[in-house]
Amino acid sequence: MPDLVPLRRALLSVSDKTGLEDLARSLAARGVELVSTGGTAAALRAAGLAVRDVSELTRFPEMMDGRVKTLHPAVHGGLLALRDDPAHAAAMAEHGILPIDLLVVNLYPFEATVASGADPARCIENIDIGGPAMLRAAAKNHGHVAVVTDIEEYPVLLEELAAHGGATTLGFRQMLAQITFERTAAYDAAVSTWMARNIGAGPHRRRVFAGTLAQTLRYGENPHQLAGFYVGGPPRPGVATARQWQGKELSYNNINDTDAAFELVAEFDPAVPACVIVKHANPCGVATGATLAEAYGRAFDCDRTSAFGGIVALNRPLDGATAARIADIFTEVVIAPGADEAARAVMAGRKNLRLLTTAALPDPAEPSLTVRQVAGGYLVQNRDAGTIGAGELRVVTRRAPNQAELADLLFAWKVAKHVKSNAIVYVKDGATVGIGAGQMSRVDSTRIAARKAADMAGLLGLETPPTQGSVVASDAFFPFADGLVAAAEAGATAVIQPGGSMRDAEVIAAANAAGLAMVFTGMRHFRH
Repeated sequence: MPDLVPLRRALLSVSDKTGLEDLARSLAARGVELVSTGGTAAALRAAGLAVRDVSELTRFPEMMDGRVKTLHPAVHGGLLALRDDPAHAAAMAEHGILPIDLLVVNLYPFEATVASGADPARCIENIDIGGPAMLRAAAKNHGHVAVVTDIEEYPVLLEELAAHGGATTLGFRQMLAQITFERTAAYDAAVSTWMARNIGAGPHRRRVFAGTLAQTLRYGENPHQLAGFYVGGPPRPGVATARQWQGKELSYNNINDTDAAFELVAEFDPAVPACVIVKHANPCGVATGATLAEAYGRAFDCDRTSAFGGIVALNRPLDGATAARIADIFTEVVIAPGADEAARAVMAGRKNLRLLTTAALPDPAEPSLTVRQVAGGYLVQNRDAGTIGAGELRVVTRRAPNQAELADLLFAWKVAKHVKSNAIVYVKDGATVGIGAGQMSRVDSTRIAARKAADMAGLLGLETPPTQGSVVASDAFFPFADGLVAAAEAGATAVIQPGGSMRDAEVIAAANAAGLAMVFTGMRHFRH
């Protein structure tokens, strides 16, 4: 393969015309012949540039509403020919095929069309065929052809030409080819994913995921791990779409924790202010209140120690009073649907705190996917969008929960869904008072949550632990009565759990003996 390839002829065919005129004018100034199609050619002529229609190369007009214009040997021969192969050179001469040294193509906006909510017919019309075919041809033949598919590469291309007298180097063309294959793969992934969703297909025979690099991260979970943040898939309000008002770049762990916090706070109706505080992807405090400031204070009082350096998520726009309370301690990130001027002014005085706004809350019932890589493969599942209403609960004890207990039980169930298994959540009056997460034994989670609540009682000067008179949620069934007994000893008066254990009768008997009300959901919320 040659190193330096002089650029003499360029084919430009772009959907997004951003930066097109400046690029084409710079190429023309170097004596590069411009070849183009349809709307791109019209835009270049309107800018006063000389351009040759691709139909002059193919000797065929564009047809079928532009569906057929570049799918022709005159185009693909010009892109694929090995210039240093005598047989290829002879074929080009025999058939009048001109070499194309640069291809600039960005594809029909399929992803944007789908995101706009367009009907299937319009989405299908925005599936590009000729563009990906040309891009793949040029990228394959990068030994002789430079290919650009991202607008971000326009200035990089011009810098390369300036540095090498109007030629491109092999290393540069290799880089562009690799970027191009990423783009065509991501494009095809978007099309196949949309089509599967549109026709209601079952598990995909081949599953492809694609994203665009939004941020190169300083490191991953630990400093020795490389990491990047990629944005892709169906749009969903959250950390990927948020506006960052201040603070240094988010880290890998910040992004992960912020997503966990915002997804949980979205479970609560914004008609009632709610606050979630997360540490290491687990909630350490969740509460509602008459105001956001009150909700934050009640969430903070669940576990003040863990809240230090945590992530705060709100289900309503941040106001100045709430911002002032949050700013009292070190907080990594605050995420909310919005933030007023007073709140932004308060946060501006905390340069290390990141403030994110999203303009909306994600829909907790909206179907989406979670993906986890394992050795040699991927685990893919629908996100846990399961919810339970009061009418779906089954009372299994002699005593049914009263209305106050029922409201807290449903609150606790929402929180337990977002706590790592084995999860135990104590709730009282619309606020968590003890959370046990990620233990190998459910009884250990029960006792840890109660102990943390007792510690907070001492810190807050309470006479009794806040678990006295609370309710408790378990994300999965109690396999033995010991976990339920531990909850009763902590002062819980009502329990919500899935049920389904071989020892349900033993657990129910223990609840009756302790005077607890217990309801079964029939739904489990494991979170690993």
